[in-house]
Formats: sequence, C-alpha cells, structure tokens
Amino acid sequence: MKRKLIKTAGAALALLCSTASYATIVEVTTNVGKFEINLFDQTTPVTVQNFLSYVNAGRYNGTVFHRSVPGFVVQGGGFTFDQQLPLKAVATFSPIVNEPKWSNVRATVAMAKQSGNPNSATNQWFINLANNSGGSPQLDTQNSGFTVFGQITAQGMEVVDAIAGLQRFTFPGISDLPLRNYSSSDRDDNKPLVASNLVTIESIVVVDARVNTVAGLNPVANTSAGGGNNNGDGGSSGSFGWLSLLAGMLLVARRRLR
Repeated sequence: MKRKLIKTAGAALALLCSTASYATIVEVTTNVGKFEINLFDQTTPVTVQNFLSYVNAGRYNGTVFHRSVPGFVVQGGGFTFDQQLPLKAVATFSPIVNEPKWSNVRATVAMAKQSGNPNSATNQWFINLANNSGGSPQLDTQNSGFTVFGQITAQGMEVVDAIAGLQRFTFPGISDLPLRNYSSSDRDDNKPLVASNLVTIESIVVVDARVNTVAGLNPVANTSAGGGNNNGDGGSSGSFGWLSLLAGMLLVARRRLR
C-alpha cells in the first residue's frame, strides 16, 4: 500500500511539474518579423493548454495569416499554402470550452470559433488590432464572448501592424488575404502566388516558462460575458483547472469566425 501511495504521489508531482511548465511566453516567428505572446494560463487554462498542444505538435509551423481586416483583426493558425490555392486546412484537436475572462482590446490574442457555438474553438486564433470589446464587433459578448488567452507587447504589435498594413486580396473561396510583394496588377494578370507572397508563421516556440511574467501587461477583465477576472491575476501559471473543464468539450463543425 505504501509503495502504491508513493507511486501515486510521484505521478501527481510529475503532472504538477508538467502543468506548471506550460509556457508563459511564446515567440512567434513570421517572414515579416517576430513577436511574443504572454499566455494567461492561470485564468484561461483550457485555452492555453489547447494552444500549446498545437505549438508542441508543430502544427502552427508553416501556417499562414489568412485573414486581415484593418482596424479589426488579423487571423491565422488554421491553414497552410502548398504551392497553390486553395489553402489547406490544418488537422485539429477536439474543440474546447469557452473562457471569456478577458476583454478583446488591442494587442490581445483570442480564439476564433464557429458562429453560434461558444464551445467550438480549435486551432484558429486572431489578434485584436483595436478595442473590439464593444461597439459594432462586440467580441466580449458576441457568441458568449471570444476567449482572450494572451497579450502582445507594444513592440511586438509593430510587427502585427506591419502585417495588417499589407494589401489584401480576394480569390475564389477566400477574401481579405494579406500578401507580400504582390500588386493589384499581378492579381489582374492572374499571376500565380508563391510561398513568399503569403505571411507565414515559420515557428512558435516557448521562450520563457516562468510562472508569472505579466509585469508590464494590463489585461482588462471581460465583465460583459460574465467571465470577469476571478483569480485577480492576469499572469501565467500552471493550473489543474483545465482537468475538470475538459469534460465539457463538445464536438462541432469547423467553420470559424467570419
């Protein structure tokens, strides 16, 4: 019995250590530049765990930012470019429950999801270019609120703004696609796209796994969706809260935020 208890305690300790090691900061490298995301894994544990599952599996490497709406969002995580259009969808894990704790203000990172289904986020995420909490977007309340799970520093937003400033194009099956070194004349001439034309995420890696790196960030609580900030800390730290929440996951279609 004693041996069994020791073994069980050891397993619990290993789980605690692995959970506590979830990243607080990840570095996103694109062909436009790099930026860092501070993950709120204490207050949005299910969402951060889900995001890091894709990071650790390398499923974000080679994906593109497939949507850019100036003054609103840039969105990626769900598609790759394989020499030609249409873009190819990345394999997803199961959808996750919604965690609308934080407000969709500028520089925050949130999960995209299926319209009309709060618990449908999988791999796609977007960066808020402006305060999208209320007004016309109402992302803090629309579809029970969009889950903000991280924040980008002001310096990092310079890269994001550069992506948002690229010219956008419409092709069959896709619109608002930001492209590099591609002009309206190229589009009129039906010039084929090459990989370097798209904004590609080359890698996302953990660069700081400390349990609290929130200094300098100012996450705003989302009180509109009933999420709020129950923990009193927007910093990142390991949590076992996601264990009970995982049971509430639902299987849904793959249509995302439009």
